[in-house]
Amino acid sequence: MNKIASYFDAFITALIKIRITKPFFRLNFNNFQFQKKISIKEQIILFKRLAMMLRAQLPIVTCLEMIAEESKKSNVGSIVAEVAKRVASGQTLGNALGQHYRVFNFFSLSIIAIGEQSGTLAENLEYVAIELKKKYELRKQILGALIYPFIVVVATLAITVFLIVYIFPKIVPIFLSVKTTLPWSTQFLISVSSFLITYGWYVIIVFIILAILAPLLMRVTLVEYYVTSSLLALPIIGTLCRSYNLAQIARTLGLLLQSDVPIMSGLRITAESTQNIVYRQNLELIRSEIQLGKNLSNELQKLPHLFPALVVHMVQAGEKTGNMPTTLSYISELYEADIRDLTKNLTTVVEPILMLFMGLMVGFIAISIITPIYGITQNLHQ
Repeated sequence: MNKIASYFDAFITALIKIRITKPFFRLNFNNFQFQKKISIKEQIILFKRLAMMLRAQLPIVTCLEMIAEESKKSNVGSIVAEVAKRVASGQTLGNALGQHYRVFNFFSLSIIAIGEQSGTLAENLEYVAIELKKKYELRKQILGALIYPFIVVVATLAITVFLIVYIFPKIVPIFLSVKTTLPWSTQFLISVSSFLITYGWYVIIVFIILAILAPLLMRVTLVEYYVTSSLLALPIIGTLCRSYNLAQIARTLGLLLQSDVPIMSGLRITAESTQNIVYRQNLELIRSEIQLGKNLSNELQKLPHLFPALVVHMVQAGEKTGNMPTTLSYISELYEADIRDLTKNLTTVVEPILMLFMGLMVGFIAISIITPIYGITQNLHQ
């Protein structure tokens, strides 16, 4: 992450200037089969090894066959073996990898296709490996920062349910045996306890059903868009998501423009490479407006909730100076630095909120138990 500038320089030096006048690759949906999965780490190793072999002047089919033989017991081996057969039959590497569109993302396939057209396949494969590694580390950094709050919230809820379902019911008969008015908090807790004891299994079943349906519902475009928009509106998670997507978009578009890919093709590749549906759909709308002759900065300015003023001003400066790739590279580095700072300080920022949340949950239960006990002891003394 700290060597982003050097990575950019290495890639830009390796690329030669080209013009994209035809599609990079075509996806063939005939004879569709179940798509095998390989991890990001495995993809990084695959592209890195393939780049090293090509630098050694080995034929690409030989390289693929060697990798497939060495990894034949894994999904990587079976996928690479299929790719090798397709390349041997005359397909390009981009087309052959494009058959496994659920495994390799659109950006990786596009950069590989650019390398094949420009004669810099080895350099581009190495760049793809570097990019995947940076994205993997950035995503891991964000997830790592969110693990602690998640564990604390789950633990707090588990303790609360345990107290309400197993501990509190043993004390309730004492409260009910004494003819006294119980505090509202105790009455509320008794109602919640009775509900969970009576319908607890139904609640668990509903949660299981929702957990199963949630991934299916997220495949519905409208649902995915609404959920993603809601996440972007959250204070901390939204900031992380926005910074992550802005860094990825700026880096991808900047590098494509640096290699003289037309702005329309660059925006198309960037949109297809973006996993966030909100940014993806809005990039496609921006692309359609630019096709009518409008400026990129003016279109970004219409979406302040997705593209902050800083991004708009930087893009305007890039348009005026004609140095858009460098400007986008700077934006990417800027937001990656923001992500690093935010994830480092996330625990410090969130910990007081989590402690307050735990204190309120456990404290409410404690007060609901202690207050009627105190009232009972007072009546006994009288």
